[in-house]
Amino acid sequence: MEFEDDAFVLGARAFGESGAIVDLLTARHGRYAAHVAGGASRRIKPMLQAGGRVRMQYRARISEQLGGASLEPVGEGPSALFDDALALAGLSAAAAVTATALPEREPHPGAFLALESLITALGFPEIWPAVYVRFEAGLLQDLGFGLDLSKCAATGAVDDLVYVSPRTGRAVSRQAGEPYHDRMLALPRFMLSAQAGLETGDVGAGLALTGHFLEAFVYGPVNRPLPQPRVWLVDKLSHAQRL
Repeated sequence: MEFEDDAFVLGARAFGESGAIVDLLTARHGRYAAHVAGGASRRIKPMLQAGGRVRMQYRARISEQLGGASLEPVGEGPSALFDDALALAGLSAAAAVTATALPEREPHPGAFLALESLITALGFPEIWPAVYVRFEAGLLQDLGFGLDLSKCAATGAVDDLVYVSPRTGRAVSRQAGEPYHDRMLALPRFMLSAQAGLETGDVGAGLALTGHFLEAFVYGPVNRPLPQPRVWLVDKLSHAQRL
């Protein structure tokens, strides 16, 4: 088995004296783990940071075994964010959620594009937290658990959608949801329209929304918690008053 593809590094761990097992999200082949010879070397180790973009050449004797990969860096990678601890936290959270939510060796081109968009946005402090929320919503969509925010689940109305049902993931209008507002999830306006402005509390509401459905549909069924970098991200954004 052999292929070449664009990929983002999701994480890496040491293997043997000088190698590394690298987890990658490829553009056309999905998430792949691969052995990278010399992964601990000065030349290769810097490109194995989470979020680094690479060109990957993958080879395996049979499709079921762990193959080997050679990597070439594309662009400057996450080094451009080294002076922004909050953006690095966002990148770490995105990599961790991607690595733990997506099954291996299953094409998810939408997830690749969503991660690509988020990494591009990380250079813009005023918008990337909202883009991160959209990234997680897109990941849920790609996994088959997309939120239905097109109309009110109860009345069919398309206006004044301010809640999401925690059970179904469908939008609910203000009027229909008011009697149950303490059980509903808040729906921030920026998740309905890219043109909607951000208000105080929107990012926090968005993270609570996507976090609820990641736990309900992705992590809960396999008895796993949300990845720790994702938990840390919410904490760091809270301390920075960015929620």
